[in-house]
Amino acid sequence: MRKSTTLQGIFLLVSQILSLSQNVITYRAYTGEEDLPHVMALVQSELSEPYVIYTFRYFLCQWPHLSFLAYSPLSSSPVGVIVCKQSTHRSRSNRGYIAMLSVDKAFRKRGIASALVRSSMDAMKVEGVDEIVLETEYDNHAALSLYESLGFIREKLLYRFYLNGKDAFRLILTIPPPSPSGSDEDDSGISTTSRRFVGEHMHFESAGRLGAQGYRAIRVSPYSDDDDEPSSAR
Repeated sequence: MRKSTTLQGIFLLVSQILSLSQNVITYRAYTGEEDLPHVMALVQSELSEPYVIYTFRYFLCQWPHLSFLAYSPLSSSPVGVIVCKQSTHRSRSNRGYIAMLSVDKAFRKRGIASALVRSSMDAMKVEGVDEIVLETEYDNHAALSLYESLGFIREKLLYRFYLNGKDAFRLILTIPPPSPSGSDEDDSGISTTSRRFVGEHMHFESAGRLGAQGYRAIRVSPYSDDDDEPSSAR
C-alpha cells in the first residue's frame, strides 16, 4: 500500500513538472534569414496591414538586435514576434520605433506581448535612445492598454493612417537620461537591469517599468504629413 502511494506521488510530481515545462516561454533575438519566414507568417496571419518581404528585411537586416521572437514548447514555430528599428529623428533625437508586434491567438493573455515589448525597450535603451514611438489602431483597446501600462502616452491622432481607412494613435515613451550616479536602481532600490520578469511561468530578464517622472504629457494633435514612420505595431 505504501509503495503504491509513493508511486502515485511520483507520477503526480512528474505530471506537474511536465505541465509546468509546457508553459515556459523563451525569448531570443532575431538571428537571420532562417527566422524570416516564421516572422512573416506570424505577422501576416495576425495583422491586417499588408507587408512585402522588403519591408521585413528593411527592419530585420539593419536592426536584428532590436527584434525578438517568443517560443513555446507546444509549438515548433515562434508564437510571438516584435520588429523594431532605431534612427535619428529630424537630426535631433535618437528614436526607437516599434514597427510590428504580433502574438499567436492561441498564446495570448500570457504576458508574451508585454515581455516582447520590454525586451526591445531594453535593447533600445542600451543603444541610448531618447524616445520610443509606435502607431496602433485607435480602437485597438488591448494594444493601447498594453503600451500605456508600460508608460507610453498618446501623442497624435493620425487620420486614415492605415490602408483599411482606420485612424491610428501615435504613442510615445520618453526615456530619461541615465542617473548621474551611474546607478540603475529604481525608487525601490532594486536594480532594474537585474529584475526578473515572471508571468505565467515565463522567464525573461527585463528592465523594470520607468518611473512616472520619466514620462511627458503631450496633447493629442491631428496628423501632419511630415511624419515619417510607414509601418505599424497595430
